Amino acid sequence: MSTLESVIWHILGYAAMPVIVLSGFAVVAAISVWLLSLGKDKGAE
Repeated sequence: MSTLESVIWHILGYAAMPVIVLSGFAVVAAISVWLLSLGKDKGAE
C-alpha cells in the first residue's frame, strides 16, 4: 500500500469514530424524546 493510500485509510478510520459515536447518541436521544412525549401526551389534560 502506498503512502497516500495509508494516509487516506487513516483519515477515514479516525473520521468514522466520532461519526459512529455522535450518530448513536442522536438515535438514543431521539428515541428518548419520543418515549417521553408519549408519556406526556397521555397525562396532559
